[in-house]
Amino acid sequence: MSVSTEERMKILQMLQDGIITPEEADQLLAAMEEQEERSTGRKPRWLRIKVTDTDTGTPRVNVSLPIALVKAGVKMGARFTPELDRLDPAALEELLFSGGTGHIVDVVDGEDGEHVEIYLD
Repeated sequence: MSVSTEERMKILQMLQDGIITPEEADQLLAAMEEQEERSTGRKPRWLRIKVTDTDTGTPRVNVSLPIALVKAGVKMGARFTPELDRLDPAALEELLFSGGTGHIVDVVDGEDGEHVEIYLD
């Protein structure tokens, strides 16, 4: 099984925009291919983040990230973002690759009028 064209294009766009180096792009592609090889059964492929205006139902944010990209991004981000030191990469990996799908976060913020959903699909 190979990395989808959409996922490959996202990585190439990040490379073109200077967000990642060629070596990091190679690592991301390798990680995504490795994940696909390990996948058996129904495992989540996407981390989806949605923020919706509770008054109008209009989406404010709608982001879908390939799971393998999230895993690689956390590892790379830990080098540049001190706040990620508090994040346990092993716990995140267990969550992402445990085979479960569904909501991780589903919160309504009445004060700001937002419904925030983070889920694996």
